[in-house]
Amino acid sequence: MTALVLFNKPYGVLSQFSHKDEAMVLADYVTLDNVYPAGRLDKDSEGLLLLTDDGRLQHCISHPRHKLVKTYWTQVEGTPDEPALQKLRDGILLKDGLTAPAQARIIPEPAIWPRTPPIRYRAAIPTCWLELKISEGRNRQVRRMTAAIGFPTLRLIRYAVGNWTLAGLAPGEWRLLDVNRNEVCLESDSRQSPPARHRGRHDRKGRPVSHGRRNRQR
Repeated sequence: MTALVLFNKPYGVLSQFSHKDEAMVLADYVTLDNVYPAGRLDKDSEGLLLLTDDGRLQHCISHPRHKLVKTYWTQVEGTPDEPALQKLRDGILLKDGLTAPAQARIIPEPAIWPRTPPIRYRAAIPTCWLELKISEGRNRQVRRMTAAIGFPTLRLIRYAVGNWTLAGLAPGEWRLLDVNRNEVCLESDSRQSPPARHRGRHDRKGRPVSHGRRNRQR
């Protein structure tokens, strides 16, 4: 069995064990040795961070090609309408390319802990909560996606990675699980797209053309 840590990362904590400047790091909370983050969360994001002592499991969880779905709760400025949500579902064109389609919906405000410091408050501008499910892991992706449709993210919480959630974990708390690495990796491998077919020459109807010798005109 392999060790897997579910950690509810508080706001302002870096997803690393070594200290940098005055910021809090994982070592200030997780007391286990030889575990490392499988993926990361930005300093200003909160929620579920997975850690493990197994390199292969770390790869199966964090590498984008395994398409492990991550569920985010994001509080945004304003209230997106259905066309705006559909843009998230269709994919957003960012500077680093088109995002994969996301699952996006408005949800009631979740029963969660207050953030320290609190988000900025503007009496004239309402906020709402979205649930986004994505299988990518680009830098600050959720924040860039909501900004691209005109609704900046004010607070971002990762609720789940695959089937693991932060349920029952207060900020700064962690839980140790024993998991079967092979089962996790096999499940993540099954999410991958089938291998692309050989891109050889095709005729106008899309049928492959034989790779035999071509007649050359002398």
